[in-house]
Amino acid sequence: MLYSQGTSHARPNTQEMSLCFANRSAAFFYQAQYEICLEDIGRAQMHGYPERLQPKLMLRKAKCLVALGRRQEAALAIRDLEQNVAAREAGTGTPHLQDLQRRLRHLKTRGQEDKGPAEAHPTGPAPASKEVHLKAENERIPGAASSVSLCSDPSRGRHLIATEDILPGELLVKEEAFVSVLNPGETLWQRLGPEAGRDSGAAPGDLRCHRCLKPTMATVPCQGCSYAKYCSRQCMQLAWERYHRTECSLGGTLLTLGVFCHVALRTVLLAGFELVDKLVKTLQGAVNSEAVSVPEGQPPMEKLDAQLGLGKGDQNRGLSGMPIPGCDRDGSYQSSYHAVFHLLPHTERHSPERKFLCGLSVVALCKKLGEAYWPSPLWGQGPSKQEAALTMEQSPRPSTWAVAMLRHVLQLHCNAQGVTALQEAESEGDLVTERRQARLATGFFPVISLLNHSCSPNTSLAFRGSVGTVQASRLIAQGQEILHCYGPHECRMDVATRQQKLRSQYFFDCCCQACRDEEVRRASTTPKRGGFRCPTCKAALQGDDALCCSRGSCTAVASRPHLVGRLQDLQQRVEVALELLRGDKTARAVQLLLGCREEAENFLTSEHMLMGEIEDHLAQAYASLGDWPKSAAHLRNSLQVVEAQHGPASVEIGHELFKLAQVLFNGFAVTEALNVIEKAEEVLSIHCGPESEQVQELQQMKACLLELPGLPTGPTA
Repeated sequence: MLYSQGTSHARPNTQEMSLCFANRSAAFFYQAQYEICLEDIGRAQMHGYPERLQPKLMLRKAKCLVALGRRQEAALAIRDLEQNVAAREAGTGTPHLQDLQRRLRHLKTRGQEDKGPAEAHPTGPAPASKEVHLKAENERIPGAASSVSLCSDPSRGRHLIATEDILPGELLVKEEAFVSVLNPGETLWQRLGPEAGRDSGAAPGDLRCHRCLKPTMATVPCQGCSYAKYCSRQCMQLAWERYHRTECSLGGTLLTLGVFCHVALRTVLLAGFELVDKLVKTLQGAVNSEAVSVPEGQPPMEKLDAQLGLGKGDQNRGLSGMPIPGCDRDGSYQSSYHAVFHLLPHTERHSPERKFLCGLSVVALCKKLGEAYWPSPLWGQGPSKQEAALTMEQSPRPSTWAVAMLRHVLQLHCNAQGVTALQEAESEGDLVTERRQARLATGFFPVISLLNHSCSPNTSLAFRGSVGTVQASRLIAQGQEILHCYGPHECRMDVATRQQKLRSQYFFDCCCQACRDEEVRRASTTPKRGGFRCPTCKAALQGDDALCCSRGSCTAVASRPHLVGRLQDLQQRVEVALELLRGDKTARAVQLLLGCREEAENFLTSEHMLMGEIEDHLAQAYASLGDWPKSAAHLRNSLQVVEAQHGPASVEIGHELFKLAQVLFNGFAVTEALNVIEKAEEVLSIHCGPESEQVQELQQMKACLLELPGLPTGPTA
């Protein structure tokens, strides 16, 4: 990590840059990451690695090639090294060189006896499964399945409807972000404080490509700034040509103004100023001019479509008979700038304070953009004379940039899609990996933005790099709407909290089936699931401030404020136990968690989420101690709570089954492990796709268990 940071801050083609790459290659070599090591060796040499140190680098390269079984390349590398050493010392080879020669002779002998291919290929992580594709792509909505249709009506706006029965796990949308920007994390010096130690975590931008968002262990830094990093020189070149040549010198400003301003600028740069200028002028004309004859009360975006002649065709008209905004001339809705421009900004619903702040931020960005419009000369390929000859009159007007970027900043409040990924949170030596969803980037996904919200959605959203996929999470009947959760979910928040959050961010009152059902339950006397327990008979309590036992024969009462106070105290004790776990004080953490569980059983129902969290933390503690049976027992208890709260086919139950599979695998409980792996794979394939990291890891565990001698060929029922 520190060597990668060093490459970002060193100047290109200097000894400092070459040494950073060379030292990083050594780190990868000792991690047996030989392919990545070779790439960094090449980068070190490209940036002018010192001649006096070349034998060290050549030796490492030869070792990598021998380890990878690339015999011909290894022979050439050793020959070059022999010549280099002979020229310097005029003596015999070093012990390391002699060892490499012995290994090479062994590989040659083995290759002659082997009837297979002459070249062995590197052994590394198992390749991922083939990429999942749509069964049949929608002719009108590229990136969507043919089983969905775009509709529009006054109450729901644009939305997707199932045109046939859709099975769980079926891929409905696969869309690459029109634009995406990594969320800025803490800077290196913020993370490496005096108390940070050596295990400081990495920010999202440290281990992800800033263009394609794919994870990368060996980042390639931009040569003009210290922030942007890429997975390859190809990604770096594409980013430079499309937008980064303008962004490069604005890094500090963009980090200060925030990710929404950054997304807005990059959106305009990707679209091209000619198209942006055309759409902005047409929108202004549609709002201010009466030159086009349109029905009374027609929204400005529909006026814009009318002026552009877009959205024609009966198949792309809503119930009102008007064109569906965002459709192209041929009636298709694509992941294009035109579709992005037609996402609703809800200008009239933002507070004056927010609109002022957004406008001020955009003006500040435009001012900086005007000062630093030309590409950064630090790239080494500064603007040509022809480019420099362009005048600002020939370039887009700042007012056009401002209008478009302000529109996009306002759109992002409701239409920004958070790109998430499972992030590992494990200590060194842990055999059970704790994974949590982390928001890595923000972007525009015009097709995914067509999905309306439900607090109990029928789809799951997952990401692989900058590509978002939407899969059916349960059976969707023909004619039903395809629904996605914007964040507030019925399993995580009560109806009042959900509706308040949706109203403040997305400007609508949710009336989905889950909200209607919960309103009915709230009006009844049914005890709340996962609530408080009667102190006398242990049945569930019901009521508002004054709680009474749900069992008619019991007359016990309790005060809600008192129980809420006990719950908060218990949560604080659980947090203390977690801190002990993080500090490797596992035995003390176990004792505290066992006490917390005993306390929780006195006043919380068995389905309460905190009960599940305590069981999960106990499982983590026993796993770190290597006590796999106890860890598995607590995970089974946690599973019961998660299933009660989220359902037996939820993505949450899939993640919990994955952890149980890891524990059983490490504890050699083979038969149960195979059963749990099968269940976890089935659930996670529906929500995350068969190519997801967790599904791949489950398949590897299954293959490993089935290879053990004397075991059944598959899981037992």
